[in-house]
Amino acid sequence: MNKLKEPIDEGWSVHIYDRRRRLLCTLEPSHGWVFLLGCLFGLGLAITWANLAQPRSAPAANAAETPLLQVD
Repeated sequence: MNKLKEPIDEGWSVHIYDRRRRLLCTLEPSHGWVFLLGCLFGLGLAITWANLAQPRSAPAANAAETPLLQVD
């Protein structure tokens, strides 16, 4: 029985080909981690932006008198 001397631990990668079987791109584990970090950074930025946004000022007095929709 033939035993391996070194364990095989290569990770994973995804190869994307076009119709003519030409390699378009390769996705590796580092791409997934960078994407995840980007999503977390974007979520943190959105939450921070929403908390720092100034509340809108009250509408003008004459705007409150004018109905948004008038049915005759």
